[in-house]
Amino acid sequence: MVSIDRMTDEDFERHAFAILQRELGLDGLARFLRLNRAGNGDYTHDRRRWLAGVAIGDIMAEVERRRDPAA
Repeated sequence: MVSIDRMTDEDFERHAFAILQRELGLDGLARFLRLNRAGNGDYTHDRRRWLAGVAIGDIMAEVERRRDPAA
């Protein structure tokens, strides 16, 4: 098998679907696709609202906190 980082996006998607089908069965794969395909809404607009007032330093501090929960 080709390493994931060397797969094309199409190959990666096919591989991921095969794993989901193996683990969840056909019904589970169908449900996953139904729930996770492009839908309605405006992600860019929503993201701007979610991140209003958040500085890059805040984001980086949160990343570091999650990397080392003991700190």
